[in-house]
Amino acid sequence: MTESRERWAELALHPVRIRILRAVAGAELTTRDLVDLLPDIPQATLYRHLAALVRAGLLEVVTERKVRGATERVYALPGHGATLDPSALATATADEHARYFTAFMSSLLSEFSRYLARERIDFVADGVGYHQLVLHLTDAELSEFAAGFNALVGPLLAHQPGHGRTPRLLATVLMPADQPTPTDSTPESTEDTGPTKGHD
Repeated sequence: MTESRERWAELALHPVRIRILRAVAGAELTTRDLVDLLPDIPQATLYRHLAALVRAGLLEVVTERKVRGATERVYALPGHGATLDPSALATATADEHARYFTAFMSSLLSEFSRYLARERIDFVADGVGYHQLVLHLTDAELSEFAAGFNALVGPLLAHQPGHGRTPRLLATVLMPADQPTPTDSTPESTEDTGPTKGHD
């Protein structure tokens, strides 16, 4: 459990490692592939983080082959993935969750800033969107929602890069919202509190 938490902290607290793992997700990539996919990361930095991820068990070397006298490694995510297991999540302290969530939000902000820095952005054409919804659910309805979401997204995770596919980042946050006070006149209906352009 402690080892799992330390592995997650090592991942979550470094945006470069998050980007590497995201690039490898659903694929088997060589170091050269990663250099091409992440051109803004200096090669020496990329190699250092790759080594750290392999040592932590968050990446696996699935193949090694000789190319012009050098050893070329092929990387993939391990079978268990790169997520914090439920038991470690359940026993993490509030401070640890604060660190994990801060790292998550920092990485998300970094990705969005990179998108906004493009020469041309088009929220609708690019399928970009962000919004908040409040869902009023019983525990059973929440379980049904989670099962349906997993059934929808699960098959898409197996898609390989290429074939005209564009990598699209889907980030989710689900947590209880504060209950309205008796004097609160907010109607008990879905409340959209953010931009709704494009798609999540």
